[in-house]
Amino acid sequence: MATVINPDEKKSNEPAPQDDHEFAIAHLDPALLVRDDCNARETDPEPDEKLINSVKELGIQEAVSVRPLPDGTFGVFKGWRRAQSVQQANATAEADGRPQQTAPAYVRPDLIGRDSWTRMLSLIENDQREQMTERDTVKSVELSLIGMNEVEQKQASRALSVRRDAAKDARKAQKLNDATLRRTLAGGMDLEQTAQLADVEEVSGAETRLLRALGRDHEEGKGGRGHWDQELALLREEQASSQARTEAVANLEAAGIPLLRDRFSWGEKDTSRPLTDLTTGLGNTLTEDSHKGCDGHSARLDDEHQPVWHCSDPDQYGHKLRPEAKEPKKPRDEKAAAERRKVIACNRAWKAARGERQRFIATLCRGKNLSDGVRDYSRQVQLTMPWFYGSWAQKGKAADVARFLSAKAPEDDSEAVQNLIKTLARNRDLYAWFAQVAAACEFDIREPKAWASLQSHQAGWLLLLEAEGYTLSEVENQAVSRHRPKTAKASKSA
Repeated sequence: MATVINPDEKKSNEPAPQDDHEFAIAHLDPALLVRDDCNARETDPEPDEKLINSVKELGIQEAVSVRPLPDGTFGVFKGWRRAQSVQQANATAEADGRPQQTAPAYVRPDLIGRDSWTRMLSLIENDQREQMTERDTVKSVELSLIGMNEVEQKQASRALSVRRDAAKDARKAQKLNDATLRRTLAGGMDLEQTAQLADVEEVSGAETRLLRALGRDHEEGKGGRGHWDQELALLREEQASSQARTEAVANLEAAGIPLLRDRFSWGEKDTSRPLTDLTTGLGNTLTEDSHKGCDGHSARLDDEHQPVWHCSDPDQYGHKLRPEAKEPKKPRDEKAAAERRKVIACNRAWKAARGERQRFIATLCRGKNLSDGVRDYSRQVQLTMPWFYGSWAQKGKAADVARFLSAKAPEDDSEAVQNLIKTLARNRDLYAWFAQVAAACEFDIREPKAWASLQSHQAGWLLLLEAEGYTLSEVENQAVSRHRPKTAKASKSA
């Protein structure tokens, strides 16, 4: 709101008004505070949720500056956002069981009728209030919380709008460089998410991928972080895979075992064969231990980064080829190599999604109510007894059910059953049935390659979870796409 300068304001020869701190602080009723017409801040004058939460817990930490107005109210020319925060805090105090708060204020009667001076003082206060750097912010969070007891940490966490482990989050976030901290916080990441980025920053494109996932969550407007959690799980899986390969390569190097190449130049022949295709000159089986003394002892790493033992040149080192050994695979062309890379990536993504999916299932199992859709699905599976349910039941995986119903992971199945019988409330039987069905469905899609040929009942399970609020990962979405019900519009055009 633009403010018109009063041309009739009297020019005073009195000395400039004194500094705020030379005035005593009065504790005013927040209901008497209004925005002074000479407050220089006209853009974004509303308090954000973070400031309101802080004031609810700790009150106003820095006094506002006001001048008396003719109607008995006080015009706030410094700290209007703080003043509004205490007003909003008091509006919900009774419902929240909190006491009403007063507003500490420097009352400036010397500024009555001195609009120009009031505006200038307001301008200086807003202009000189420089934002803390992102690094200073996260460091201050850590140092503030780390020395508090549990009760103090709980209150401070609410005031700062952070979770209880914020000190750990802040310590991790400080590993990021200043430019990354600025980009992530500007992109809307909270402290916990910034710390999670720090955990996986070494994965190529991690920052961009997480910001994109965060943007998708914001676009959906559901207040959740499904896309973020899925992308983070995938990044962690990729990081673990990369670390496993690095460790495997280092172990081979330490043992002096050559790692064979996977790519060869045009016309160059790969003479190596896995030991499973070979025997000794007398026809005996070759194993890792029996082959170690061969100069051709070498290895390749499989998709899980486990060594597959080879001889680099069986003919040269006197080994024989088993009669049943398959012909060596021809080097893949670029198209086949790209397809193989896609399969490996999808297998990894399917594995990563499993953890997020099962966390969501546990949330449903421990909730207050199960939807009609979940209840009907559970009844249908238990009444019709499909083959996959029977297959799971024969495996005796009661521990899976216990993990969905209880935060404590049991040591074995017998312990799981006994703990459930003792601790599960009678009115939670339906939740136990759903947990059984969920365990069976998850067992049915446990294989890393399940995404490639998902059956209709398997897709139905994922679509049920999606209907309950679960965010499908990219590979899950891809797997269920051909099983999604056609829309009315699509049916008509078909």
